[in-house]
Amino acid sequence: MLIIIISISIIILASALIYFKQKLKANHRNKIIQNPFLDSWEKILDKNVQLYRMMPDDLKKQLHNDIKIFLDEKTFEGCGGLEITDEIRVTIACEACMLLLNRKNTDFPNLNSVLVYPRPYVGNSYSHVGGGQYTVKPTARAGESWTGGDVVLAWDCVKHGAINGEDGQNVVLHEFAHQLDQEDGYADGVPILQDKSRYGKWAEILGKEYNLLRDRVEHNKKTLMDAYGATNPAEFFAVATETFFEKPSQMKRKEPELYEELKDYYKLDPVAWIK
Repeated sequence: MLIIIISISIIILASALIYFKQKLKANHRNKIIQNPFLDSWEKILDKNVQLYRMMPDDLKKQLHNDIKIFLDEKTFEGCGGLEITDEIRVTIACEACMLLLNRKNTDFPNLNSVLVYPRPYVGNSYSHVGGGQYTVKPTARAGESWTGGDVVLAWDCVKHGAINGEDGQNVVLHEFAHQLDQEDGYADGVPILQDKSRYGKWAEILGKEYNLLRDRVEHNKKTLMDAYGATNPAEFFAVATETFFEKPSQMKRKEPELYEELKDYYKLDPVAWIK
């Protein structure tokens, strides 16, 4: 009986600690939101981020609050001699936080640091060749997302993707879509959905579209989405996210089911932003 009482007490204490930590975090975020969004930051976004300029004012206001929280909670580290500036921090935070709009802001809970190189960097790619053997090949990279708490980005690729918001190429949207996908511990192209009943439809529609993309790539046919999305389901979700934000009209016209599924997930309709 004593053991049971002690166990219950531990559970109650742990629950109380979690509650107070969440309360403290919420209170701190409320204080951060009260801080003004700097005019210099808005000038950076107007200059650098085409998607930001297209957004309606109500979403911009919401985005400003998410950016303030992101900048308060995440660490930016310059790599390869790059000095981190407000331009770098605010541009990256803006595009990352676009993926959080109109939803409860969990602010990428697994993410600790954003590592930024001045230009594409070299990383090792591993290819399975059978029998437990792998080949290692150095490759140039514009970005990557790690489940261990980091996103790595190349600043020149970030800026190019932000300025041109209609080419379907955006490394920040891509890598932070991976962060959403990885929140449950798996990189499988299935992020956490608000409604559990949606998983079946998600698997049906994204699975079908993924296989269609693979087939078109294998037969060298023209595709709306970048061919890299045919690599695996995780990359398909990341590339589909880029396309949803940057080529919404084309996706809605050519792949309406996929557009509607992503619209339901992100709670946004980028087609409505186009004037």
